[in-house]
Amino acid sequence: MDRRLFLTYAGSTTAALVAASTGIGALTGNAMTANHLMNGQPSGQGKPLTAPFKPVSRTWENELVLPNGYKYNIIASYGDVINSKGEKFGDAADLTVYFPIDSLEGGNHSEEGLIWVNHEFPEPGNYMKMLGINEATFKKENLASYPELLKMEKEAVGGSVIHVKKENGEWKLVQNDAYNRRVDGTTPIELTGPARGSKAVNGATKVFGSLGNCSGGRTLWNTALSCEENTGYGSSYGWPNFDETHYGWVVEVDPFDPKKPVRKHTALGRFAHENAAMGLTEDGRVVVYMGDDKGDECFYKFISDKKFNPNNREANFDILENGTLYVANLGKQKWIALDYASNSALKSQFADQADVLTNARAAAKAVGGTKLDRPEDVEIHPHDGTVFLALTNNSGHGNFHGQIVRFAPANGDHASDSFTFEVFIAGGQQSGITCPDNLHFDSKGNLWVVEDYGATEDNIYAAYKNCGVFMIPTDGKSYGVPHQFASGPKGCEVTGPWLTPDERTLFLDVQHPDTWNPAPGYDFGRSCLVAVQGGSFSK
Repeated sequence: MDRRLFLTYAGSTTAALVAASTGIGALTGNAMTANHLMNGQPSGQGKPLTAPFKPVSRTWENELVLPNGYKYNIIASYGDVINSKGEKFGDAADLTVYFPIDSLEGGNHSEEGLIWVNHEFPEPGNYMKMLGINEATFKKENLASYPELLKMEKEAVGGSVIHVKKENGEWKLVQNDAYNRRVDGTTPIELTGPARGSKAVNGATKVFGSLGNCSGGRTLWNTALSCEENTGYGSSYGWPNFDETHYGWVVEVDPFDPKKPVRKHTALGRFAHENAAMGLTEDGRVVVYMGDDKGDECFYKFISDKKFNPNNREANFDILENGTLYVANLGKQKWIALDYASNSALKSQFADQADVLTNARAAAKAVGGTKLDRPEDVEIHPHDGTVFLALTNNSGHGNFHGQIVRFAPANGDHASDSFTFEVFIAGGQQSGITCPDNLHFDSKGNLWVVEDYGATEDNIYAAYKNCGVFMIPTDGKSYGVPHQFASGPKGCEVTGPWLTPDERTLFLDVQHPDTWNPAPGYDFGRSCLVAVQGGSFSK
């Protein structure tokens, strides 16, 4: 039977179990990837997420639906207080990055750690209800006349560092002022790299706030990378005195040290960053792969000038400040350097390298970067080093369901300027998934995929119902076959999948659920961070 019918069958019979992939080989040096701490050695209580499970079916149910034997609990929701200063967990939770509490000593603690969570955007309509503002008569151009609303919007965005711990089988937020803190729309942030202080950013060396934080990643030295995506808050939300050149960068945060300055790295370019997947070249330099989340935009990689130092964390803190940004040309199967000094195609349109990086989209087109269908999340396979890129969709091209493309760098080296590629899976009826967005690998090489679309009962996504979470083996007899692990509450995106090193917990975010209720403890009344585990515990 075809894959769509297989999924229908698998979701409706108690006999159907999906086994995880056995993996495709031993971890190699060039496949080293910062987004994976897994050790493949489950410890503690509960079922590993790589165990066989019975897939769930598509549903309109307003609940986080999981396979039999799996439960969830909400760790933090929008508005929850996270420290004694009264700072609150932000809105529109997206990326989650888990750092074992013993990370800096090389540990893989899977029951206590720090989590960085992105907060992608404010939801002013909800805040107006809380403040008693008449939404029908409100005009965003007058936002400055509503200081409490503007304050709520600025406090809702950016990201949170929170201390979490599993107690009696359930994950909880730990009130710990040594770690718990916010980066929001007012936080002072340093610019680094070629555009710092340049005319291209209107002379700024420091900017205020991080906005549009969509996905991101983890560095090899245990910091979080948070990616600024849709950042036109002057036009979209009416924020006064807004300078767009100060946003659209990759932001680095040290979750372990509140005194370390938050930084935006201009060497990685300015565009609608979805995420940042870090690995190593054969000669030990850092590579960062990035997608530009908009229709007809491009796929990028950055390679540092400096080599990674595995023995000195502090020595790596400037590694993203200098290097070369490249854009992919799929027709030529080449990476093209966005380097003003060496690429003559940039000389006529741009003033200098700072101008190139600040206007990376225009620079990418000028040198022949291939226009793609919303390049969103990108991840590096933990076994063979191939690079998986989610192209979510592009309705302007008639591509409503998207695909995932797999890139293989020449000679297995991320420093190579050439590659080959193939479509790993296409969205639509045959595969049973649509609009792939965030990606995450487990230790067996299975690709975990979440979706990004808005279904109604009479639009093109009606048959897919609520957004889901899927596990797709990249090896074995089920290669490329999606198996649905979760269905999100109505109206939401399920975002930010991230496994603990022992793979017994999967962190997810439930973003913008249909039901709005600011009351504490109200399930899915607000965007929230969720822990999913096998075994028995109360929600």
